[in-house]
Amino acid sequence: MPETASTSEIDQAAGALLADLQALPVRDTPSVRQIRRRYSRAWRERPGPWVLAVAETLFHDHGYRWVAYELIAAHGEAFGLLDLARIVALGEGMADWAAVDTFARTIAGPAWLHGLLTDADIARWADSEDRWWRRAALVSTVAWNTPTQGGHGDASRTLAVCQMLLADRDDMVVKALSWALRKLSECDPDAVRAFVRKHEGALAARARRETLHKLETGLKNPRRPQSNDPSTR
Repeated sequence: MPETASTSEIDQAAGALLADLQALPVRDTPSVRQIRRRYSRAWRERPGPWVLAVAETLFHDHGYRWVAYELIAAHGEAFGLLDLARIVALGEGMADWAAVDTFARTIAGPAWLHGLLTDADIARWADSEDRWWRRAALVSTVAWNTPTQGGHGDASRTLAVCQMLLADRDDMVVKALSWALRKLSECDPDAVRAFVRKHEGALAARARRETLHKLETGLKNPRRPQSNDPSTR
C-alpha cells in the first residue's frame, strides 16, 4: 500500500465503488463495467500504488474479481507494479472457466507479454496439479497472439505450453489447448499445421478437430452455436 494513502482512504475508495455497484437495479456485465470505467476515468491521475491497493482490496476483501482486474489493467502504472507474487494472489480461488479466463486474459497473459511474468512462471502453472492453473497457462498464451493487446504472434511460447499439456485430458484443459492453437493459427497457421501433424496421435480429438476446422474454415465449429465459454469459440 502506498505510504501516502491510509488504509481508511483505500477502504473508503473501494467502498464508494462497491456502493455504486450495489445500487445498480440490474447488476449485469455491461452495467458493472460502466461503473468500473467511470471509476477508472476518475482515478486516471491517481498513483499506481493507490489504484493497485484499491483493486486488491476489492478482490481480497470483497470478492470482486474481474472489476479488480479491469481496474488494474486500465491503469498503466498500477499494472506495471504487478509481479509474480501479486499475480498469483490475484488468481487465488479460481474455480471455474470464467474466473480463469478473466484472470488469464486481463492480468496474467498481458503481464507475461510485457515481461512481468517469465516463461518459467507459466511453465510452473502448466505443471500444476490444479486444473485451473493449467488452464490459465494455456489461456495466457492468447495475449501473445492478439494484436489488440500488443501481441504479434509467438509460436515458440504458445506451442511450448501446448506441448507441456498435450497429454492432459481434463476437459477444461483440452478446451483451452484448442483455444490456444486456434488463436495462434490466426497469426501463424503454418506453425499450427506443423504442430498438429507432428502430434496428431497425442492431441485430444476435440482439440485436433477444432483446430483443423479453424485452419480450414476460419471457424471452430462451423455448424454449431457458440457457447458462453470463450475457449469454445
